Amino acid sequence: MSIEATIFQTLQGLASRRVYQDLAPQDVTALPRITYQQVGGQAVNFMDPTTPSLKNARFQINVWGATRLQAAALSRLVEDALRSEDALMTTVLAAPVAVYEPETQLYGTMQDFSFWYA
Repeated sequence: MSIEATIFQTLQGLASRRVYQDLAPQDVTALPRITYQQVGGQAVNFMDPTTPSLKNARFQINVWGATRLQAAALSRLVEDALRSEDALMTTVLAAPVAVYEPETQLYGTMQDFSFWYA
């Protein structure tokens, strides 16, 4: 299973399957929802031509809700779910950053995670 599929599977129950790669479709208005995207990772290199058995990816997970409390509560659930998924070998890189989108009047959080996976 791909890293993206594992993240989706881990988070889908937290927002009624409203979990999207990169951006939510414009016609999706139901809340709360979660978006995620890869924003880098650590390259693994060896001096010989050995292929690494694990890869690393850094993902930003964004949570969106109608209120600050809804977004903050969902953000805590996301962190707990990702930490407990053995296949992701999760490292939390930073605490959530609160955001507000004036155009959509949505409250959110952004948080970065590092995942090691096969």
